[in-house]
Amino acid sequence: MAIIIRLDRVLADRKMKLNDLAKIAGISNVNLSNLKTGKVKAIRFSTLEVICKTLECQPGDLLEYIPEE
Repeated sequence: MAIIIRLDRVLADRKMKLNDLAKIAGISNVNLSNLKTGKVKAIRFSTLEVICKTLECQPGDLLEYIPEE
């Protein structure tokens, strides 16, 4: 897929663990783990909004487009 999720990088920059984000954002650890490992095909804007609010970042910090060759 050409869209890469960089949640792990943003979490590392914030010195935050996935479990901490799950608790603060109210999102299940399993869903965040699937998102972090790229095992999802879609993300709801409401979920993206909560993650961005919690991590004080922009959607572009979490998502990266890499053209397929």
